[in-house]
Amino acid sequence: MSDLGQSTYAMAEQLIALENRLKTLEGGKTKVAFSALIEKGGAYGPFNTDVTLAYNKVYTNIGDAYNSSTGVFTAPVAAVYHFTFFYHAGGHHASKLELFKNSQMIARSSDHQTGSDTADNGGNAVVLQLQQGDRVYVRMPASHHVWAADNSTSFSGFLLS
Repeated sequence: MSDLGQSTYAMAEQLIALENRLKTLEGGKTKVAFSALIEKGGAYGPFNTDVTLAYNKVYTNIGDAYNSSTGVFTAPVAAVYHFTFFYHAGGHHASKLELFKNSQMIARSSDHQTGSDTADNGGNAVVLQLQQGDRVYVRMPASHHVWAADNSTSFSGFLLS
């Protein structure tokens, strides 16, 4: 085989090795995203104690990091994540939701009925650096409520980097 043929053969082997490495890296990339709604048939709350909301109508759960039975997202890998939560409520009780990382309250949203205003709406968004196993969830404090119907109250998140 000539020098040119050997060079071409060596370059082809390197190219194949690089393609295989790229496929391995792409295949191992963790993908995480979820979006869920709480659908419990209407007014949900108020309760006598704080309640972690279990968003039971799951639209997306790539990576299976969100547990619809408990309402808890558990970080599968150390990374930066983005979370949002929104709610609608009405009636004669105040509305408030709080997003927690492990047991630390990170963000809240609240709205209080005033005058003829009978609807409360709120939401918030955060970017969090999480370690593998960190837990993120939304809690509704005692004596508050949300509307758990009509696709009105949601919790979503995804891995940024």
